[in-house]
Amino acid sequence: MKGQEKFDRFIQKHPHSHRFFFERPHVTRRDFFRWAGAGLTGSVLAGPLRAGEASKPLATPINKAKNTIFLLLSGAISHIDTFDFKRTQDTPLDVMKPETFSGIEFPAGIMPRLAENVPDMAIIRSARSWALQHNLAQTWTQIGRSPASALGEVAPNTGSVVALEYLSRRKPTDTFPTFLALNSGNAIGSGYLPSTHEPFRINPEANGLPDTNNADGQTRFNDKYAWLKQIDAHRTSSPNSPDLVDYDKFYNNARGLMFNPVVDQAFRFTTQESQRYGATGFGNACLTAGKVLAADQGTRYIQITLGGWDHHQNIYTALPPLARTLDNGLSALIADLKSSGQFNQTMIVMMGEFGRTVGRITGQQGRDHFLQQFILFAGAGIRGGRALGATDETGARSATMAWSRDRDVRPEDVEATIYSAMGIDWTTIRYDDPFGRGFEYVPYAREDVYGPIHELWS
Repeated sequence: MKGQEKFDRFIQKHPHSHRFFFERPHVTRRDFFRWAGAGLTGSVLAGPLRAGEASKPLATPINKAKNTIFLLLSGAISHIDTFDFKRTQDTPLDVMKPETFSGIEFPAGIMPRLAENVPDMAIIRSARSWALQHNLAQTWTQIGRSPASALGEVAPNTGSVVALEYLSRRKPTDTFPTFLALNSGNAIGSGYLPSTHEPFRINPEANGLPDTNNADGQTRFNDKYAWLKQIDAHRTSSPNSPDLVDYDKFYNNARGLMFNPVVDQAFRFTTQESQRYGATGFGNACLTAGKVLAADQGTRYIQITLGGWDHHQNIYTALPPLARTLDNGLSALIADLKSSGQFNQTMIVMMGEFGRTVGRITGQQGRDHFLQQFILFAGAGIRGGRALGATDETGARSATMAWSRDRDVRPEDVEATIYSAMGIDWTTIRYDDPFGRGFEYVPYAREDVYGPIHELWS
């Protein structure tokens, strides 16, 4: 049975799944919120529920990446003007200056440095979003499931699951947070998982992390911290004080970042370094990501956000400078990861929440929301210089697929790919969620509805 046929049969069997809501044109927005409020988008239960336990390993991860950098292009980048480039009657070819690299036509005029990195990129073009509302779709990309599903509101960020899984893999000398969110203040948090797996959110600046030193000096600070521990000892040892235990872990983690020269070196940068990355907030985040991974102090998952892609108006005025911001930051990051020896250990994943309308631009000289999109992968041994899957001549729909499942790639598949690359069984089900339903790392993965794109490495 072909992948799409198998997928369609699954949707028929589970008519209240997300595809029913977001890709049936006769379903109205009012219908969606009425049904979602009634709780009809629940996940499939699998196995007896036992609190605090996880399912036994079922799948074999490909285990190619030590780190992941997830780049979210919020606002929804136009796929046909960038990484699934299509020539239209409105395309300003003098600005885009398309050239062919490794058989891939690429707008070198707006991203000249990334054009040179095409041999490192695997660009999935047969990708499709589930939803066309910004917040909903942005959340979907970060949690790998419908935010309107039964566990959607308590689902953790993919990075939080990585932090949970990597807790036992941290070395005693690791002092950096496992999950960093750089320039991503709206990053989804740890959901129902312990708050110690929350993303550590910062907007990098040249002076590094604030407040990592104390005016009283390290000796005096350590004495005061020891007194605090004595006062709180009886509270944190109580089985009825999980919140206090979380606070205690936060304090310990934060203390590891204080008076630490390794922290200062990793989170600070010079003006010259910033300029090499474009001297932007996004560039500084990419710069910091590279320095943090080179320090090898326990950070394994980094999320970076670059917003502003919602080009309903004047797209060919707004797109070029924003594309250049992406070009400067990401190309410099790839170069530094290679220089530090981290590129082959680090998987880069980049996507928006959806794409933009194809063909002619609108009367407002822009492009509106559209389900078709691209996803870029690089590093961690991924075979670059190729497009996986292809769209039709306008970029409206997938004409050929990227992989053996023979269907569009979805956010759930991206999440499964990240887990597999990081050595995590994507079919895991935890039995500690607050509703007792069983939290699947990737929904329906045990039914093989979603899974990793292992063709990236083949």
